[in-house]
Amino acid sequence: MKIKTKLLLISIMLVIVTACNQSSNEKLSADLINNPNSATGKQDASGLPKFQFESDIHDFGKVIEGEKLSYSFKFKNVGNSDLIIATANASCGCTVPEYPKDPIRKGGEGVITVTFNTAGKNGFQHKTITLGANTQPSDIVLHVKAMVSSPEK
Repeated sequence: MKIKTKLLLISIMLVIVTACNQSSNEKLSADLINNPNSATGKQDASGLPKFQFESDIHDFGKVIEGEKLSYSFKFKNVGNSDLIIATANASCGCTVPEYPKDPIRKGGEGVITVTFNTAGKNGFQHKTITLGANTQPSDIVLHVKAMVSSPEK
């Protein structure tokens, strides 16, 4: 019994020692990170990309439950570097965003297409889509709204 316990302890120690051995080659270069925030409170976001949406909210109006609605939010990169959208997350599984995966160059334009499935919904609906990008602030929120009513029988 003592031998099994000693072997178990040695095995655990081996796992701990090897797990903590990190290679220094895995570190990110500081050149890749551009964070305009500083401890002094001064910010310089002049070199960052910037969204300019025609509108960040769309109202579908009165719709019948069961419809699939789509809207394209058009935007322009009015910043000073390439705009990269990393994520697009909807507040509900009934809302699906599609976004450009390639960088949007300075002065370039793009579209975020949002599809809202009204199946099983009733009454006023307000859904949000949060974009994560290399902008300041990094999260941008888009909104879609609709007044969903039951189909006439």
